[in-house]
Amino acid sequence: MGPGNRPLDMNWLEDFCALAETGSFSRAAEARAIAQPAFSRHIRALEDWVGADLCDRSTHPTELTAAGRKFLPLLKQVLADLEAARIKAIAAHAQEGASLRFAATHLLSLTFFPRWLAGLEADMEVGAIQMMSDSFQACEDLMAQRRVQFLLCHRHPQVASRLDETAYPVVRLGTDVLVPVSAPLVSGPPCEPTHRLSGEGSVPFLAYGPASGLGRIVTLHLRQMGMREARIQTTFVGPHATLLRSMAVQGRGIAWLPDMLVHDDLAQGRLVRAGGAEWDIPLEICLFRQPSEMAQVAENLWILTQAQGERPR
Repeated sequence: MGPGNRPLDMNWLEDFCALAETGSFSRAAEARAIAQPAFSRHIRALEDWVGADLCDRSTHPTELTAAGRKFLPLLKQVLADLEAARIKAIAAHAQEGASLRFAATHLLSLTFFPRWLAGLEADMEVGAIQMMSDSFQACEDLMAQRRVQFLLCHRHPQVASRLDETAYPVVRLGTDVLVPVSAPLVSGPPCEPTHRLSGEGSVPFLAYGPASGLGRIVTLHLRQMGMREARIQTTFVGPHATLLRSMAVQGRGIAWLPDMLVHDDLAQGRLVRAGGAEWDIPLEICLFRQPSEMAQVAENLWILTQAQGERPR
């Protein structure tokens, strides 16, 4: 309500901002997707609410009056504050339903996270949890949008991410290793791979998709190893390690897969190493957090995580 308890329509405020930006009643009405007569009535109603003319209708393009020029920046700040209040209210509502919000890459959400969380719950009351599992790139976006408090992912010190570049706090929780694997020969010596990295000729390569953090790491390693494109022939691209594992078991090529995923496959002979230890890629399992203050339960979890440090896989 305004002067004399006259009601104020929020649409009038957006209409006035559009008029100030375009300098034209017709273009502003078009931008706001309303008829020009209705748009003109909105501006007049706003001026009645304010108690002063906000624009000079005799000029072309339309110019703001002194009152309009004073009103505009204050109005924009009010609209920005309202939007910020809406976002904070939504975040508070979500926080009531889930005190802790994690993003994690596909594999770690299924393997590492449940065991790690069980260890934390032995030392603190965790409460409700929301988990979002996706590609590393999508998880980065969730952190940038502040939709989650923490991100659990694999990391290689030589492959910087947006989180590294913008100095998100991080703690190492454990280690892993990417191992080049292949299906074994159907007939032949035991533990012999169908596809191998040594020797001549090309090898079929099962690659991670462009949104995968592991894909970036493998690409760097192959470049450092001097592996020529003629030797590595990409025959399949998949979004995550579990799919590449299935393709490797079928004998479709070589994939670099986390040991935590293929450890049992190697032990039972479903997969075998396609190259020596020099082809292995050491990884860190890391937890990133938001740089700004979080809910108290999230801050408590971070303090405990720092104190506990790295845990065995």
